[in-house]
Amino acid sequence: MESSGIVSIIFFFSTIINCKGNNNLITNQFALFVFGDSVFDVGNNNYIDTISSYRSNIRPYGQTTFKFPTGRVSDGRLIPDFIAWLPLIPPNLQPNNDNNKFTYGVNFASAGAGALVETSPGLAINLGTQLNNFKNVEKRLKSELGDAEVKRVFSRAVYLFHIGGNDLFYPFFEKRNSTFQSNSKEKFVDFVIGNMTSVIEEVYKMGGRKFGFLNEGAYDCSPRSLIVDRTKIGSCFKPVTELIHVHNKKLAEVLRSLQRELSGFRYALHDFYTSLSERINNPTKYGFKEGKKACCGSGPLRGINTCGNRLGPSQGYELCENVTDYLFFDSSHLTEKAHRQMAELIWSGPPNVTGPYNLKALFELKLTYNRSYILRKIKDKVAIYK
Repeated sequence: MESSGIVSIIFFFSTIINCKGNNNLITNQFALFVFGDSVFDVGNNNYIDTISSYRSNIRPYGQTTFKFPTGRVSDGRLIPDFIAWLPLIPPNLQPNNDNNKFTYGVNFASAGAGALVETSPGLAINLGTQLNNFKNVEKRLKSELGDAEVKRVFSRAVYLFHIGGNDLFYPFFEKRNSTFQSNSKEKFVDFVIGNMTSVIEEVYKMGGRKFGFLNEGAYDCSPRSLIVDRTKIGSCFKPVTELIHVHNKKLAEVLRSLQRELSGFRYALHDFYTSLSERINNPTKYGFKEGKKACCGSGPLRGINTCGNRLGPSQGYELCENVTDYLFFDSSHLTEKAHRQMAELIWSGPPNVTGPYNLKALFELKLTYNRSYILRKIKDKVAIYK
């Protein structure tokens, strides 16, 4: 009797740690809920009424891993696809999503989306609408699993965000952003960060405690940006550079403030700007041959976004021979190889790269608590039998 009691407790402990794939142990699974733009969109734009340039369900997108276009703006997988021990998180709008799969999480991101409603209006799913979609998922899960079960899933989950870049670029390329035109740069960024903060606080009210963020990457130096000024091909787009730096500074300040103000709020912030800048300027150091020229597109540096004939067959496009040589797949989006490297930094990077936590540490916060709690119970059980 003594040994069987101890064995049963140890078996329970190991089941909690090795629960992947067992839908009967929903409360012990780790979920990832993803919000954002094209950096994270795994196919939601396939299912909305938008224009062709906002979709990537055309070849050669998806050619590397999936062998067909999935809607990801890359040759293959994106950053969320590489998060350790989780299956591929499905797009929220994918037909026939199974509720139990949502306990591993769901992806709400939309290519072209912004934190502001006026960014890409009617063409992408803005951050506020992504939050509403998350609330709809919450209702579906509660009807299937019950309030208590969903609360446990949400408290253990990690909420991953990348948003704001389209807001910063939109005023320069569309000329219709009244918020930008009527405000200073600082005030405009405050609106972007403020909308993002409101969504974070709503997710917190719903039970979220562990959040992951990427600041805005060095897209001011993407192939698209490098050809904006045709008299200085290869120069970063300085007006956006200034906005990105203001945005990234304010984002870091807001997250520190939220951690002080919200009990249990923990976060990982990856310095995406530095990670991407290093690879743009020193590609060979990271295994690339090209850091500034896109694999797919047309024009100087293939910086015109014609990849897949998304602007019409009359435009045409060029495609590189070896995609693994390239940092950028198209004019503004990275290759699968680059996404894998970024995901590794977000997952287990040191505090100066991803901090104050990395994603691995965030996922393990609850697990560490459970492990220590159960080990104490095992010790107590052994003491009783002695």
